[in-house]
Amino acid sequence: MALYEHVFLARQDLAQAQVDALAETATKIVEDMDGKVTKVETWGLRSLAYKIAKNRKAHYVMLNIDAPAGVVAELERQTQINEDIIRYMTVKVDELETGPSVMMRKQERSDRGDRGSRGDRGGRDGDRGPRREREDANAGE
Repeated sequence: MALYEHVFLARQDLAQAQVDALAETATKIVEDMDGKVTKVETWGLRSLAYKIAKNRKAHYVMLNIDAPAGVVAELERQTQINEDIIRYMTVKVDELETGPSVMMRKQERSDRGDRGSRGDRGGRDGDRGPRREREDANAGE
């Protein structure tokens, strides 16, 4: 069987329980057709780069799937019919990630507040210091 990552974006006005129900529905479609969902990750409500169907935000969900190609075709067909899902993408991968995905690791890092020390920003070598008004621009007046 082939390995896939299926990500879908659900409308922003849905409750988290409804988003979880959408993920369960997708899992049921895969399992009914002799496939297996190895991992479900909910990335939460995130801002979109541009409006999609009048939505500025969307709930992101990723499924790791181990299934034959026909299962993915049916999953995408059902996803396309569902009005609560505004975008989806399925990618065939060589191997599924173990542990949290990059998006989940990014969230953990921002939750901890571990941004590292930037130190004192002023007074570095090559720093021109505070910005000055451009005297030469006003000199001709």
